[in-house]
Amino acid sequence: MLAIVCLIISTWPLAAAAHGGSSGSQAGIPIPSLSHGEMAVIAPYYGRIISLAESASDTDETFRRLLNFAQIQRVYCLWGMMPGSTSDEESPFNECSHAYLAAGKAVLLQMRTMKDEKAAVGDIVSDIDTALVRNNLSLTLCKFSGESFNTADLIRPKPADVILHAKSLATIVAAGLVVIAALWLTARAVRPPPYP
Repeated sequence: MLAIVCLIISTWPLAAAAHGGSSGSQAGIPIPSLSHGEMAVIAPYYGRIISLAESASDTDETFRRLLNFAQIQRVYCLWGMMPGSTSDEESPFNECSHAYLAAGKAVLLQMRTMKDEKAAVGDIVSDIDTALVRNNLSLTLCKFSGESFNTADLIRPKPADVILHAKSLATIVAAGLVVIAALWLTARAVRPPPYP
């Protein structure tokens, strides 16, 4: 268990700034902010957006950098699997979820100008717009709603915040216990039977 905690802590450098905006280099591509309501609606479409973007042929450097940022940022958010990462403003994974979903939205908007993807992108944009209006979510805000991002600055959850957030900590501990149990069962299964 200590090894799992050390591994998690080593993947999030403590010296790294956790906020976009004024911290770090601004040499990257700016990514507009995303409201909390937009984030909740775009999250279910993220896979379709990225899948379509990966198959796009008419790309440029800006598009590829936005796509790369969205994919890397999502990994830092543990693939969006942490409970409350998109719905709980207090989750240590909420800010990084804002970042990867804002990048996903930027990728989607970039694809609107591509000939081959225009129809599929139009369908996704229409679905997202409809969901925003139907659920009255376009103006739902949280403390990260006004924060813009930059491809030069990855947003990482702070380990101390993860430890203090009960749902996040419980999920990580449960995942660690499942891994340990699986390793133990595998070791028992491959161990040769004792000789009489």
